[in-house]
Amino acid sequence: MSPTTADAAIRKKRSLLRGIIKRLTFLAVVGLAWLLWNPGDEIRDGRHDRRENGLWLAHGWMGGEEWFTRNNKESEKPRYRSDEALKSLAARLQAHGISDVFPHLCPAEAGGKLPAVDDAATEQFLDALPGVRVWPWVGGTLADVDIYEASWRKAFAANIRALLEAHPRLAGVQLNIEPIKDGMAPYLTLLDEIHAVLPAGKKLSIAAYPPPTFWQRTNEVHWSESYFREVAKRSDHLAVMTYDTSIRFQKAYRKLMKDWTREILAWSEGRPVLIGIPAYEDANTTYHKPDIENIPNALAGMHAALLSYDKLPDNYRGIAIYCDWTMDDTKWAEISVLFNAR
Repeated sequence: MSPTTADAAIRKKRSLLRGIIKRLTFLAVVGLAWLLWNPGDEIRDGRHDRRENGLWLAHGWMGGEEWFTRNNKESEKPRYRSDEALKSLAARLQAHGISDVFPHLCPAEAGGKLPAVDDAATEQFLDALPGVRVWPWVGGTLADVDIYEASWRKAFAANIRALLEAHPRLAGVQLNIEPIKDGMAPYLTLLDEIHAVLPAGKKLSIAAYPPPTFWQRTNEVHWSESYFREVAKRSDHLAVMTYDTSIRFQKAYRKLMKDWTREILAWSEGRPVLIGIPAYEDANTTYHKPDIENIPNALAGMHAALLSYDKLPDNYRGIAIYCDWTMDDTKWAEISVLFNAR
């Protein structure tokens, strides 16, 4: 090898080495930044608990007798219908500042009919929870809910009115239809039609989708700002489902919760807002990782957002826990320590 060729080879090796060093340095800096980055905040003094939190409940609290029979749940009736169960629920709500509950009353049936309600059990339920706003959770999937058909929408709205007239102590209903793509006009029409027939003083809550995110690029489970605002204008109350993101990284979910909390509160047209947090498992799915989407991580991101305000936004009311039937003593303790006022 000639001197010139040898020099060129040495220069090439040095250039390659410098490139490798630069890449390793960049990766080290990024790795260190990731380790030091803390997008969430842990708050244990209850400063964000306004005692107006929400909880999604199971079908058994209000559902008709046939629901127990059809689903082979006859043995579970005492969990919902006994005095002990009602007293236990009331105590839990009181302990955790839960003022709004959403008992499951889905899916809608053919022709816009709501599932059967046990009238006596519903009144017993209301008796046991004085001061708690009860919003039956109605709707279903698009396989159950024909929002494109005007006659179906009219019947569905009429059945909602009939339920609220039959049980005037109900606060209203919460509507949850899945999926609702961003921009779906018939959904807005349905909200208008429900609102138009609500009895005086009764309200419409929406189980709403969160804003778009880099981590999950689909308009089936995310609403743009313009559409979110249109939904909010047609509602009296919002509980936003901030989960099922497919995220695999704890810090990424905390950061997303921080961003979402600020966006949701800004987009909600002043309506009362509950930030929905995940307490369910659904392991081995593509859309949810319970070691990432869980109570501590959701609260950490939400707390970080709320700490960024000089004063809590008036429309922020608290959290909505999804859902009661997946909660256990450990999860209730997490809510108590990481959120509730004492």
